[in-house]
Order: sequence, then C-alpha cells, then structure tokens
Amino acid sequence: MKLIPLPAFQDNYLWLLHDGQKALVVDPGDARPVAAHLARAGLQLGAILVTHHHQDHTGGVGELRDATGAQVFGPATERIPEPLARLREGDAIEVLGLRFRVIDVPGHTAGHIAYYCENVNVDGVDAPLLFCGDTLFSGGCGRLFEGTPAQMLASLDKLAALPADTRVCCTHEYTLANLKFARAVEPQNAELARYSHRCEQARALDLPTLPSTLAQEKEINPFLRTRQPGVARAAQAFNAADPHDEVAVFAAIRQWKNEFK
Repeated sequence: MKLIPLPAFQDNYLWLLHDGQKALVVDPGDARPVAAHLARAGLQLGAILVTHHHQDHTGGVGELRDATGAQVFGPATERIPEPLARLREGDAIEVLGLRFRVIDVPGHTAGHIAYYCENVNVDGVDAPLLFCGDTLFSGGCGRLFEGTPAQMLASLDKLAALPADTRVCCTHEYTLANLKFARAVEPQNAELARYSHRCEQARALDLPTLPSTLAQEKEINPFLRTRQPGVARAAQAFNAADPHDEVAVFAAIRQWKNEFK
C-alpha cells in the first residue's frame, strides 16, 4: 500500500491510500488534486471516506463520486449530501481488502467520526492507520465548533487508547503553529523541542510533517497531556482552572490555544 497526503487549499491534506490499482481518498474537499493523481498514477477510485461535514472536507465528494462511481462513507448524523453509507461507532467497512473500524469522536463537530485500520502495510511497514479528520492534529486538536470540552476530551481519550504505533493521518498541516503553542504550555519538554526541530526541517524542505504516531503525540501534544501535572499547572496559570478537574484543564488549554498568537 502507498499512503499519499495530497495538498489542497492552503493547508489541507487529502489522504489517498492505494494498492497500485485501486484507491480510497479521505475528506476530499477539492476533487481536482485527487482526479489529477488518479489519472497520473492510473488508479481507480473505489471509496471516499468522510469524517465530518465541513466544506473543506466534502467539497469534492460529489464530483469524484459522479466521475468514478466510488462509494461514499460518512457520519450517520451530519449534513452530507446523499447518496452515502452512514456510519457510527460499532460499524466497520471493508475497502481495498482492509477493515476500517468507525469511532465516534464528537467535539470539533457533533457527529465527527474517525476510521481506524488495525494493521496495514504501508511502504513496507506494518502498523495501524487512523484517519482522524479534524479531531486530533500533530501537537493539537480541532476547535470546538459544535461539541463541548468534555466531549472532545473523551474523543481524544478514545484515540489515545489505540496502539502507540498507530499512524495519525490528520487533515491539516497545522503542526508548526501547534508546536509553538505546545512549547508555551510545556517549555521544559525536551522531546517537544526535538520534535519541533524535526518538523521545522521538514517544512523548510516543503515536506509534510504527517503522519505522526500516537506514541509521538502522547509525548508532545498538550491536548493528550492535560492530566500531566505541568500542563495542569499551566492551565491554572492561564485562567485559574482547577488543576484537579480534568475537563476544566482541557477547556482552559483549548481556550488558551484559541487566543494564542
């Protein structure tokens, strides 16, 4: 299998997974880069996976579906044009000979879902694969447009419980901005400093910082580390959040990120 982050708009990635003949794409907000890559590589699009309803994740779905006949999968409760197979936690789909389990991850939007494949060989490496949309970013998490801090914390806990070697395929190149904020929260985090340096080098070469891994994110992502004493103290310093209330700590860190320059 080959996994390709196709750039779109200013900072989106449209994830394309293929076996040399057939492909799936995740959150195609723009049909053009997907269609161009399919034509260039001689691939047939078999499935479109949608994590949530925002236009930069769905704008190209109809055009690709009409052009290729690909089946569309998406969240059960969100406003996404038919036809599509609507999915919720507990469902699973078979695509490219792979089984993807659906995980409900509300927070960024009310009905956001993620797709998790327990094991897939990509470029010679066997590891799980997670398409998490705008729920989890490298060094960050999505804004709470429709959900609550408690919902997003619970959603991130679900993802954090997956195997450490899970490849995290999020849909925006927000990493450097996220890591700048993460260093403000945890200035003494040595692994965060090392990871920031590696990501800065990648972006200087116009290379993606993604996919990350859950092991990496647990070391550097403040939104997966809100139960760490240092992060709780930082939240308390920001807005007097109770360091013993995990939801209050998470909410404070999220609000701080919203205001961070």
